Amino acid sequence: VIPAQVAGVKTICACSPRPALETLGAAALLNVDRFFAMGGAHAIAAFAYGTRTVPKADRIVGPGNIYVAAAKKLLAGEVGIDFIAGPTEILIVARDGNPAWIAADMLAQAEHDVDASAVLLTPSKRLALAVAREIEKQLADLPTAPVARQAIRRNSAIILTGSVDEAVELANEFAPEHLSIPEAALLRKVRHAGSVFIGPASPEAAGDYASGPNHVLPTSGAARLRGGLSAADFVKVISTQQLTPRALQRLAPAITILARAEGLEAHARSVEIRRCKKS
Repeated sequence: VIPAQVAGVKTICACSPRPALETLGAAALLNVDRFFAMGGAHAIAAFAYGTRTVPKADRIVGPGNIYVAAAKKLLAGEVGIDFIAGPTEILIVARDGNPAWIAADMLAQAEHDVDASAVLLTPSKRLALAVAREIEKQLADLPTAPVARQAIRRNSAIILTGSVDEAVELANEFAPEHLSIPEAALLRKVRHAGSVFIGPASPEAAGDYASGPNHVLPTSGAARLRGGLSAADFVKVISTQQLTPRALQRLAPAITILARAEGLEAHARSVEIRRCKKS
């Protein structure tokens, strides 16, 4: 919502299938124009085409599950979209650290969706084994364990690497939505990530809710191509040209040569016809 407001969007609608009162309160504080209790692929379709009660949108942004991501991909062109944002993922690079904290960060991602993924890359076998034990321990009393357990078993991994540097290189290949690194010194080696969390006091959950940057982020490797949502995603650039007669005279040789090189004679003549007349 905030990037859209910064960009000057006149009408902002939001949706959530089962909005909590806190969510509705936040939308009210932000002066969201309309809020719809819906979600999923059908919500994307409703905004893309419009219904009796849902207005047709110019642009749809935001994260979702695999069905939301597929709907946005299918409707790109029918309606403007930001990028594919979902299912969610985290990749953690660690050489040591608190196994309970790392396990908690992995489960915080896994509880989103059975298709979510949480990956730990570490050169430490001791840490790898300790984190695996902690995941099982914490799942035992986690209210969202049915979802988180499936995500951990189906899409997640703990991988031993030769070094932390190798782990960062693998992270760049993965281009994760969320990347956690142990210290700021490694940041200069990060080339592809949606958002980077530096140090043990920076859990990914802080980025979800409060630490500052917008948290609609590219997933499924799309962080190789772009960063997260910003006001720029709501801005359309329109280029303009206005030449003086003298400027056209200067550019005419280059224009006509290039036009004829491409076999576009009418292009060249549209310039030459103006050179024959006084403006």
